[in-house]
Amino acid sequence: MSSSRLATYGLLAAAVVSGWGGAANAAEKPVSGGILNFVVGSNPPSYDAHFEQTFGVVHPIGPFYSLLLRANPDNLQDPTDFVCDLCEGKWEVAKDGLSYTFKIRENVKFHDGTPLTAADLKATIDKIAFPPEGVPSARQSWYTQIASVEAPEPYKLVVKMKRPLPAIIPALASPFNFVYSKKDLDTHGYKWHQRHINGTGAFLFVQEQPGAFVEGKKNPNYFLKGQPYLDGFRAVQAPKMSVRLQAIRGDRAAVEFRGFPPKARDDLVAALGDKVKVQESNWNTMFGASPNQKKPEFADVRVRQALAYALDRYGTAEAISRIAITKYVGGLVFPGHPLEAKKEWLSQLPGYGKDIKASREKAKQLLKEAGHSKLKLSLWNRAVDQPYKIIGTWFVDQWRRVGIDADQKVVPTGPWYAGMRQTRDFDVTIDPNAQTIVNPTIDTSKYMGSAGNNYSNTKDKKSDELYLAMLYETDPQKQYEKMRTFEKYILLDSAQYLPAFWWYRITVQRTYFKGWNSGPSHYVNQGLENVWIDPKLL
Repeated sequence: MSSSRLATYGLLAAAVVSGWGGAANAAEKPVSGGILNFVVGSNPPSYDAHFEQTFGVVHPIGPFYSLLLRANPDNLQDPTDFVCDLCEGKWEVAKDGLSYTFKIRENVKFHDGTPLTAADLKATIDKIAFPPEGVPSARQSWYTQIASVEAPEPYKLVVKMKRPLPAIIPALASPFNFVYSKKDLDTHGYKWHQRHINGTGAFLFVQEQPGAFVEGKKNPNYFLKGQPYLDGFRAVQAPKMSVRLQAIRGDRAAVEFRGFPPKARDDLVAALGDKVKVQESNWNTMFGASPNQKKPEFADVRVRQALAYALDRYGTAEAISRIAITKYVGGLVFPGHPLEAKKEWLSQLPGYGKDIKASREKAKQLLKEAGHSKLKLSLWNRAVDQPYKIIGTWFVDQWRRVGIDADQKVVPTGPWYAGMRQTRDFDVTIDPNAQTIVNPTIDTSKYMGSAGNNYSNTKDKKSDELYLAMLYETDPQKQYEKMRTFEKYILLDSAQYLPAFWWYRITVQRTYFKGWNSGPSHYVNQGLENVWIDPKLL
């Protein structure tokens, strides 16, 4: 074995396969041992996943934590398949749909040795759904219909609802819902987890070298017997795609979990042949931009509509897909889902028509009517190659074609988030809707005016009314129609959000890395408790 390889191995012994996490590969028995090295295209702004929204937290920090529920790691393409993580068996749903009861595992300990009980789950969900004033919760809007969370017994958790809402299960299964210790929250406060880690996950935190790597080692007291299989992992922080590609090509890393563009895939396969495996799927991330309505020029809906009419999505999608991790032109709903808008319907919205010349003339007219024929703007963007810089350049080029003096300012992840969340002084910001489990009725909550992750700084209330009308509709056809009303309001009537393209996920991994399945989200299945290294293929 090359001395330059980051993955190191000792004697490898057969492991006991148990629990759902052990079904990594029914035809093979996982083996224990080894250090998994993977590359991450971002640095974690903080460790608190309740606050953050980036894969740069979930990929390196997720292995230290557990969840109440999770998407089935062996069936990720089915958006309705969920399994217990910290709960056991199957949860109970009341006949009236107003309560969900979970039996909590009794053999779980936090990494500091504190036993986990239902009180920790309650404290965690309360922090996410009912945060104290001044404590941000990025996905709080998902949980507005939770009436209360109760722990009537040490290992019994009850989530009570204001009204029936089946979408609450995938919401509770969000991979951002790291379970925290009630003792830590009570003792250290709600900001402690931004810089400290104490979970119940398969790995123990060893260290972070900021800008370099996050390191974890095997948790010998993990609640699934025989797991994890790995001795540890190192998440190497590498914002430049070229560095990540070279790491896999040179076998200094086994995988990059987020995804590569087609050419990068082709280059790796050409160079490495059967030493790599490729997995592909549509990706539950809509990539777009939000104009800042705090600024006078972008408070005018005509200016926002002009920005939308300037976009030639259909005319550029194929070319962009050759160099970026984007592919599909669509509206706000995940491609192929029953709630997705038909192409004919979308064609009435700005930037979705086939006559780009007419659309851009309309954009110019709207700018003139608004008194901003010489509009100048700077796009606030994140210093991540794929696809931020590429799509940012695309936006700028599209706007310049209608006479807008546009450029972009690219900054590291931390300052980028700070600009959106704190100073809020940008003109227009790149604003992805990167979701987890495919669940459009919840995923589209980002576009509510009151949503914590809506960065348009709108004071609009109608978007909330239209969203809730769609969310609570139980008739499928009526819900489809109400989704269209909501979508039209967001993309045309108020032009609060400017979609670019849906992402397309292509992962390339070394064939010796086994047990991991890709899916339509780069956040899901990142606990690493069920993955292993096959020594025969090293």
